[in-house]
Amino acid sequence: MTGRRALGRRFAWLWGAYAVSSYGTGLGFGAFPLIAVLVLHSGPTQVAALSAAGRAVGAVMAVPLGPWVEFRRKRPVMVAMDLARFAALMSVPAAFALGRLSFAQLLVVSVVVAAANIAFNAASGAYLKALVPPEALLIANSRFESTTWTATVVGPPLGGAAIGMFGPVTTVVADAVSYLLSALGIRAIGGAEPRPARTHAPRLRAGDLFEGWRYVLTHPTLRPLFFNAIVVNGLIMASEPLLAVLLLGRLGFAPWQYGLVFAAPCIGGLVGSRLARPLAARFGQHKVMLSAGVLRACWPVGLAFVQPGVPGIVLIIAVQLGLVTCCGLFNPLLATYRLDHTDPDRVARTLTAWSVSTSAAIAALTAVWGLLAAITSPRTAIAAAGVLLLATPLLLSRRENAPQNTKEQAASLT
Repeated sequence: MTGRRALGRRFAWLWGAYAVSSYGTGLGFGAFPLIAVLVLHSGPTQVAALSAAGRAVGAVMAVPLGPWVEFRRKRPVMVAMDLARFAALMSVPAAFALGRLSFAQLLVVSVVVAAANIAFNAASGAYLKALVPPEALLIANSRFESTTWTATVVGPPLGGAAIGMFGPVTTVVADAVSYLLSALGIRAIGGAEPRPARTHAPRLRAGDLFEGWRYVLTHPTLRPLFFNAIVVNGLIMASEPLLAVLLLGRLGFAPWQYGLVFAAPCIGGLVGSRLARPLAARFGQHKVMLSAGVLRACWPVGLAFVQPGVPGIVLIIAVQLGLVTCCGLFNPLLATYRLDHTDPDRVARTLTAWSVSTSAAIAALTAVWGLLAAITSPRTAIAAAGVLLLATPLLLSRRENAPQNTKEQAASLT
């Protein structure tokens, strides 16, 4: 299972669709904060509110999508979510061209995209678990992770240059088109996909909405990983809009410099994702995941010391290089561990619960950190997030459970 052909043509189409949308997302990195700052002249509180409200309301909207996705064919769901994201994002350049773009529209688009992201990720995770054998899941997730980081290396600098040359909504158009191409790629996968059968009541019940949380919170090793993930992601992402305000506003970074300092270090993410499988094979998946989870918490506090000019660029690149290398190693191991330890008939609900909780935590912490930045300063708020991150390794599990190897999973792979 080491060669590219080992995962088959259908996985190749899925990977290709993922790559197209990832490159679009890379081009559109930070597009909404940039538009809010440069076009709508928003301050740090508004920029933070944009990120927070979109994620929070999108997460609430996505709660019933977990059981809805669970008992439907996954590829049509993925196509529908791609088309929803395409339509929502294309409304931004349309409104800009007509001179009608507003902060409220950015909020609505953020909500739609956030909800569609959660539903798409739940469907794609469940589809991947059925598509490839268990021993190949880490290979598949490592390929997805390396694609993400490659797109992030290439996308933001090109996006920054495109904004400078063609205007502030250029990268939003590119991101929207990438979702349309992704939908076409998923349609091209082909093959029959059986409709999942409900194992209990034939209709959606209220309890189905919370089954994902119930499963995670009662699982001895997924539970601590769950809490670690939502806190770490929340604190890291809470700093992102504040960094945009600090770098683009007070420190006078140009858009291309802003893109560069976050794109160049993503080479480390590519390296980390490529190392995940060999390191797991040598030292054990859980041990490597635990080590990477500890190391990734040590870097973000350094962002509080950024200065203008070349010294600031060098510092951000160094900090981000360490952070994304650890994240690139940790993420595919976590994704694989989560799929391995989740029953096949609960994957979509579990992934939805995980994503909703992460989005809600990011939204809440982004709002709090926006207020903290308004009361103190963006630099102080960034420093506070970095200090708190140093304590997050305490939430990681030191235990390791055997994966869930059920008859249903074996049947789904035949």
